[in-house]
Amino acid sequence: MIIAIDGPAASGKGTLAKRLAAHYGLRHLDTGVIYRAVGKAMLDAGADLTDEARAAEVARTLDPARFDDPALKSQAAGEAASVVSAHPRVRAALVEFQQSFAATPPGAVLDGRDIGTVICPDAEVKIFVVASAEVRAHRRFLEAQSRGEPADEAVILADILKRDERDQNRSAAPLKQAPDAVLLDNSYLDIEGGVRAAIDIVEAVRAGRRRV
Repeated sequence: MIIAIDGPAASGKGTLAKRLAAHYGLRHLDTGVIYRAVGKAMLDAGADLTDEARAAEVARTLDPARFDDPALKSQAAGEAASVVSAHPRVRAALVEFQQSFAATPPGAVLDGRDIGTVICPDAEVKIFVVASAEVRAHRRFLEAQSRGEPADEAVILADILKRDERDQNRSAAPLKQAPDAVLLDNSYLDIEGGVRAAIDIVEAVRAGRRRV
């Protein structure tokens, strides 16, 4: 079974994806980490984020062992990821990896921004997770505080709004809800409530399609 989880940054889709993967015994891939890794590598090298050829080369030589680097969760890495992910050649270099991961038995839960529309358009279950920009900014603020990083909630909110606009309007795989995805508003659900809602969606879809 392949479950595609899409939605904007800090909507809670990552936590839901991890919990769903554990619940169903599937593998999990946070596809945003891949783009963050490309973005961070570009920053570390002092490269221009708009240099598509350089970013594509970085994407082709990524080391998956570095996907657990805590620095990939930083705001700088997230902003860089949003820029490099708009490059068609970067996306092409990473699509094959993501699709291969999803197709490997027993299946997987992938979360990102184009899983249900581009990476796994035939996924058995698609969930589009949303939350208000204000709620997402507060979550990012609390995450930064927990890591001991200085943070300004107003600046984070402005960054989220800018990223949303860029991701929704980019020419390469823009962020949008797949026609057959189920919308899950996670604005005011705690972790457990969100996970229960997601499991309910998966079970309802599986029952309707009678597929596993």
